[in-house]
Amino acid sequence: MIDSFIAYIRDIRRYSSRTQAIYREVLEEFSGFCDGELAESLTPGMIRRYEAELIGKGRKARTVHQHLSVLSGFCRFLIRKGVLSSNPVRMVKRPRLEKRLPEYYQTRTMEAYLTKTAHGAGEEELTVLEGFGAGTDRKTARNLYDRRLHRLIVSLLYGTGIRRSELIGLKVGSFDESRGVLHVLGKGEKMREIPVIPSLCHEICLYLQAVESIRGSRRFVDDPLLVTWKGNPLYPLYVDRVIKKELDGFGITGRKSPHVLRHSVATALLEDGADLNSIKEMLGHSSLAATQVYTHNSVERLKNVYKNAHPRAKNGGTHD
Repeated sequence: MIDSFIAYIRDIRRYSSRTQAIYREVLEEFSGFCDGELAESLTPGMIRRYEAELIGKGRKARTVHQHLSVLSGFCRFLIRKGVLSSNPVRMVKRPRLEKRLPEYYQTRTMEAYLTKTAHGAGEEELTVLEGFGAGTDRKTARNLYDRRLHRLIVSLLYGTGIRRSELIGLKVGSFDESRGVLHVLGKGEKMREIPVIPSLCHEICLYLQAVESIRGSRRFVDDPLLVTWKGNPLYPLYVDRVIKKELDGFGITGRKSPHVLRHSVATALLEDGADLNSIKEMLGHSSLAATQVYTHNSVERLKNVYKNAHPRAKNGGTHD
């Protein structure tokens, strides 16, 4: 039954492989907890006991919510199949979630990174790479290539706000240099176009030249846009490691992750006057509610500015 559900979310709902893995893991954990027929175990009482078990193990409220959401989706699937008549998860009260504002990097921090690493993305080092095999040793060539690739990973994530999975899924044909856009395949197999600023377009073009120099062959539209030194496609852990390494030393005390770069783009766009609908389209959100969370960052910053600048706020509102 679990296999049928996973096939459904893969083939019909078009969920990502990572989401499929999470759903399977949750359902198998619940099945192990019940130690019986899965469909018969989907009762309000059993689900409440499972929730208590998760909390007792120290699982965070968001994790508990995720488990209950997966079970709810599974129940809806069973209702459509005629196995269940109603969704028992609806009768289970979920733990209170603490509201968290999206983390983001300051614009000046990202500008400092892009300025410091600009040389590695320029044409001068590309000339050295093009000499690989004709005087440039392998170690030097690899260092130059990795530096260029790692910088482009950060530039693309910060310049476009795409998800890590979308970055990995980019093909050579995803980049339309003449129009200055990226064609990005997002969640639910939905395609969207994202504008790319001229400097990033130029950086992508130079990177493609670097790959062809290293690989010694022309690349085709269905080839992965970004590849490792060995020519392999990127993978999630590789991207995560690159972000942590690249952003080290820039005074960032919080998480260093692709998703925080995505938050940073949205926050910067909103603060510079972009409307929510435009940001929603760029990020590939299915609803405006997902985009509205970034307005809270702007409100919090406005409060801090007010407290620090307003004459009455500085003295607590007194007349002294």
